[in-house]
Amino acid sequence: MFAYIVKRLISGFLVVVLVSMAVFALFWYGPSKPAQAICDRETSNRCGDRIEIYQENLGYNNPIYSEYGKFVKGIFAGREITFGATTYQCDAPCLGLSYNTKQPVTEELVSRLPATASVAVGGAFLYLLFGIPIGVAAARRRGTVTDKALVSSFLFLSSIPYYLFALLTWLYLTVLWEAPFVSDVGYFSPISDGPLKWFGGLFLAWVALGIFGCTQYTRYTRGAMVEALSEDYIRTAKAKGLPARTIVYKHGLRAALVPVVTIFGIDFGILLAGTIFTERIFEIQGIGWWSLQAVGNKDLPVVAATAMFSAVMLIVSNLIVDIVYSILDPRVRLS
Repeated sequence: MFAYIVKRLISGFLVVVLVSMAVFALFWYGPSKPAQAICDRETSNRCGDRIEIYQENLGYNNPIYSEYGKFVKGIFAGREITFGATTYQCDAPCLGLSYNTKQPVTEELVSRLPATASVAVGGAFLYLLFGIPIGVAAARRRGTVTDKALVSSFLFLSSIPYYLFALLTWLYLTVLWEAPFVSDVGYFSPISDGPLKWFGGLFLAWVALGIFGCTQYTRYTRGAMVEALSEDYIRTAKAKGLPARTIVYKHGLRAALVPVVTIFGIDFGILLAGTIFTERIFEIQGIGWWSLQAVGNKDLPVVAATAMFSAVMLIVSNLIVDIVYSILDPRVRLS
């Protein structure tokens, strides 16, 4: 088991290195010119020859491998970044400075992480809270009216575009029904300001994300449970006279959870990377909302940093999924 984890850690680290190279190369050779973007923000007139000064300060006249080395060094030791005539200190781990705020990207990323993590954890919790029990119930009643009604209703929900479903959630809960425990959009506050304010600011996002996401987990769980309950060891357990609950939840559900855990781990990594649509619709200023604003403002260091962060989150989630998978299914370790 230890050797398996070490092997996965090494492969994950190598993937992070390759992703950092790819993001840096896209940032370097991209169609947008960072010098032009900075010069346009800092000067009211045309930049003219000043573009060359910004180009030189940003290092775009140097070889790409030299600048990538400075980028990697900044992550571990920090570095100085010059915009025009001003030099800024970017402490480690340095992912660059925002063109808009001139603040270290890492600090802004960390400050927005609690909002995204709150949305991700709440939505993922509802994924499992509703998706798995409903999927198990549908599998136990396979072919009945209840099973068909559950499957049909969730297929209908999943066919609705998510942005429309989220907008309808906001419309019904805040405008039409005026739910007293729900805050309007744009009022996210950290849990340190009070659990009720934190809950009220996130409730709409959780409902939209959780209900929409649990539809696929219902289908995944139902399909995996139907397959697990048809295995020979389940028939053997029935022949031994074991209680139905023990057969379903102790023997069948454990086997059925293996593919569900795999999908959930990847989905949770995507949520942590930034729930762009959810944060934009409900005005939660997390990482997804921040990256969307950066694309519109051509704030390339922020775009590159959020892309790197998203890649790392997905790699880490895949690593955790592999470890959990190996615990649930020992055959993975042996292979």
